[in-house]
Amino acid sequence: MKKIITLAMLVVLGAVTSNAQETSKKLKVTNTKATTAKVNGAGMVFVTETIDYGTVAYNSDGKREFVFTNNGNKPLIITNAQGSCGCTVPTYPKEPIAPGAKGVIGVKYDTSRAGQPFNKTVTLTTNAVVPTKTLTIKGNVLAAEPSKS
Repeated sequence: MKKIITLAMLVVLGAVTSNAQETSKKLKVTNTKATTAKVNGAGMVFVTETIDYGTVAYNSDGKREFVFTNNGNKPLIITNAQGSCGCTVPTYPKEPIAPGAKGVIGVKYDTSRAGQPFNKTVTLTTNAVVPTKTLTIKGNVLAAEPSKS
């Protein structure tokens, strides 16, 4: 009788283990399928369209980067990048971005403007299927430390 019970437990345990492994394999396959919709023409897909600086120190490094991929079948050309004010200075690639290639839009916020939250935009002009793209930066710059004399 003990042999029958032991054999039955081994069969059940084996079935549970096998099912768990199959489920794990299915999850792994599902998680690796990150696809980006392709467009006919040039396109831009950003990792994120908003960068939150959080709370930063007065006069700290205000440089950040927006990373994108050309998800189209033609080269992407960025013709202009304009900050919403003089405190937000964007940089962009001047050469065409090939289909499937990545690019970076740099932005530098002037962190000498302290004591209040900021919410600024960078507007891109491109040859993409959607020719205008607006990116956002936001955060708060701490007030300057009083000078010690």
